[in-house]
Amino acid sequence: MVAADARTAVAFALSPGPAHDAPQGRRLLNRLTRPADSPTLLMDRAYEDDATRQLVRARGFRPVAPPKRNRLAPWSCDKALYKRRNEIERLFRRLKGFRRIFSRFDKLDVMFLGFVTFGLIIEFLRLR
Repeated sequence: MVAADARTAVAFALSPGPAHDAPQGRRLLNRLTRPADSPTLLMDRAYEDDATRQLVRARGFRPVAPPKRNRLAPWSCDKALYKRRNEIERLFRRLKGFRRIFSRFDKLDVMFLGFVTFGLIIEFLRLR
């Protein structure tokens, strides 16, 4: 999921449970265009691989993700800005407030995605 803030998702998709997040994240990043007011993209440590960072730069964003501890050539990370990454976690927590989403009652992906979309709409409207 790509989120603009703690209540607004920009893009999201389902992926298989055992699949790594980075390839799916790159597919979502290909959908984005850089808004003028947000030059940075806060990313979790799972997305700090070279391919994802290059794609983020190619899309016009500045990646903010700490390097993994086993990196041979680590980079510096803006820790104050990285602390704002919890906004996406707050959005996930709000979605888990919907019992049907956190329990995954739906067997079909299309139904589950429909209820995730519904939950995101409700959260967006609660802001207004």
